Amino acid sequence: MSCLGVLFALTEKEAAQLKAVPRNGRFNYMYENIEDIYFDKYPEFKQELDKSWDAMHRMLTDGTLLYGDECQPLCNVILGGEVLYGSEWEEDDGILVLKTPDQVSEIAKLLPHQDKEECRHAYGSINEEDYGFPLSEEDFAYTWEWMQGSLEFWQRAASQKRYVLFTADQ
Repeated sequence: MSCLGVLFALTEKEAAQLKAVPRNGRFNYMYENIEDIYFDKYPEFKQELDKSWDAMHRMLTDGTLLYGDECQPLCNVILGGEVLYGSEWEEDDGILVLKTPDQVSEIAKLLPHQDKEECRHAYGSINEEDYGFPLSEEDFAYTWEWMQGSLEFWQRAASQKRYVLFTADQ
């Protein structure tokens, strides 16, 4: 698969409906009931990240690609939050991680203030072997551009008190 990441700003009802689906059916539910609808009807509440999400998560945390909230609060941008599907222990065909409205609000406040040079330094500290790709100025610029492109999405989601679902196929 392509490992493309997408963020969806869900209503409380939509988040509850997704969480009510048995774990093994959540990824298919997301495709059929969230992705298809949001791409067609609610583009302002979806944000594509392409493949930048991997380096973005590493750059905003401790350089690793681990689930959880050990690197608060910016770990919540990608893999922090409630893991609804996919983890290093279970499913390996996709990822679904849900952020609460409080986490979304915190991200919306902090993410725009990330300094480009500090992010460049953090990106340069990523373990290249673990990352699986060569670190380069081009890859950093790609990651930075996608992160900057998500800022308006985070602001909109926070202002509407929405949950944010990070998804990636693997």
